[in-house]
Amino acid sequence: MGLNEAERSELLAVARRTLELYLSSGKTPAIETAAAALLERCGAFVTLHRGPHLRGCIGTFEARDTLIDTVQRMAVAAASSDPRFSAVKADELEGITLEISALTPLRPAGAEEIEVGTHGIFITRGYSRGVLLPQVATENGWDRETFLEHTCLKAGLPPDAWKEPGTKIEIFSAEVFSERHR
Repeated sequence: MGLNEAERSELLAVARRTLELYLSSGKTPAIETAAAALLERCGAFVTLHRGPHLRGCIGTFEARDTLIDTVQRMAVAAASSDPRFSAVKADELEGITLEISALTPLRPAGAEEIEVGTHGIFITRGYSRGVLLPQVATENGWDRETFLEHTCLKAGLPPDAWKEPGTKIEIFSAEVFSERHR
């Protein structure tokens, strides 16, 4: 994708403005942009951090909406619909840092193709599915096998399920940026 600094800043500002309005009124702001890159159809995840801790993370691989619209929807979802956490309250927002991951499309891959720090993993088997973004492995110091095992666990599968027939491994890359690194 290759977003420039102004486009990254604009997306982070849209996500922040969206959360401010949504958490205070339940509404989302109308958004417009002149940046062509933000009007491309793209999947994205929005991650909320409170200090060093995860506070919410929701995303989609579907590239049905523009990147800017996807980021706006995922920001609201991360704050209100991540089943691992209670909904974010308006008074919490000041202490939350936003991170955006703009995604490349998924592609099938063998375990040996996974490059830690470059690829995220999406594992499916039957009705079970789990995804971990590329930065998760790097942040935790995991090697490829540990990354695969944790993705399986997130899917509710045994850690070695990635080795079994019937388990589908897909990979993707992400352009990751946050308010932390501005």
